[in-house]
Amino acid sequence: MNVDEVLDAAAEAAGSDDFGPDDFRTGLAVLCESVEAEAQLNDIGRFAMQQNVIGSLVNRLKVHDWIRANPFIADERIVAPLVVVGMFRAGTTFLSQLLDQDPHNRALLRWEASDSVPPPTPQTYRAGPRVDAANQAIDMLESLNPQMRVVHHEDAEGPTECITLLGQDFKSLTWEALANVPTYSQWLLEADYASAYAYHRRALQVLQSGGRRGAWTLKSPNHAIALPALAAEYPDANLVLLHRDPTVLCASACSLISTLTGTFSDADHTAYIATHWTDMLAESVDRSETFRSTHPERRIIDVQYADLVCDPLGTVERIYAASDREFDGPARDAVAAFVAANPKGRFGAHGYRLEDYGLEAGAIAERFAEYVEQYDIPLE
Repeated sequence: MNVDEVLDAAAEAAGSDDFGPDDFRTGLAVLCESVEAEAQLNDIGRFAMQQNVIGSLVNRLKVHDWIRANPFIADERIVAPLVVVGMFRAGTTFLSQLLDQDPHNRALLRWEASDSVPPPTPQTYRAGPRVDAANQAIDMLESLNPQMRVVHHEDAEGPTECITLLGQDFKSLTWEALANVPTYSQWLLEADYASAYAYHRRALQVLQSGGRRGAWTLKSPNHAIALPALAAEYPDANLVLLHRDPTVLCASACSLISTLTGTFSDADHTAYIATHWTDMLAESVDRSETFRSTHPERRIIDVQYADLVCDPLGTVERIYAASDREFDGPARDAVAAFVAANPKGRFGAHGYRLEDYGLEAGAIAERFAEYVEQYDIPLE
């Protein structure tokens, strides 16, 4: 993971060396150093990490090259996006899938987040060679570790997290999902996300310039630790914050990260994962509360995970009402059909226990007691 080597490889693959603003370079350097010193990757992991870094740089190059060749893209407007900001493992994926059923919405799809140029047309938005290639890559990864399909499956033509785009500026939790990188993580918590969200906007402008427009529906728990930068870039965004029992969130997050990073490292990172991702949940809560208190003018739509699971249709209706959107008949029918066709656990049951990570339910409950009480979060 040499910085100059991955930059050169990306430039050669993209046929361009214009990476845009240089803000991304510090994060890239810290990531490379942290991977080398701490991640303990196996052969598959080393290859996967290098290809993901190069791929992120290639897409960044192509985005900036496309904008340079098509200057009108700067006039593309991103109006009042609906952004699901977290908490992580609280149903953000399910909610993003529900919102994606509304034909008036425009989700960020998994395939296009990493292969944005040329931007999709209405005809190629969910089908075509690039979609097929992305699904083949997903199948290959899940064949290496079938548990990944149970823990966190995404179709290439379905909605994905904004961490992919933020990762192309190297300020993103996506890199921590692939490898255990404590030094990069510490740097990330102190980083200025402004350049990442500026790039995020440029990427969305490119993507919608192909003609597939609509009201953007976006999601990532990563947003919870970067709300000031998100709000500065998208001052008219409608923010949705999901809440769930923290004892379940911690166990689920540890299980997810263990599954993902365990594919790429044979080392035992259990203790680090347990401590770090519990701290990350606490950091997400603290930063969200700080943002609320310092930006009382910004409305945040609070959603209970229990409500989302028990009444998904009603939950979406409430989100629409709170964000001044119309939940019309076709949208309602599409969401209802999706719920009926996609029962929870269709890829298998995702089992997880705090004890597997050396965590105690009582200690977690005590640590997050104020948060649970404030939002009257049902305990599971």
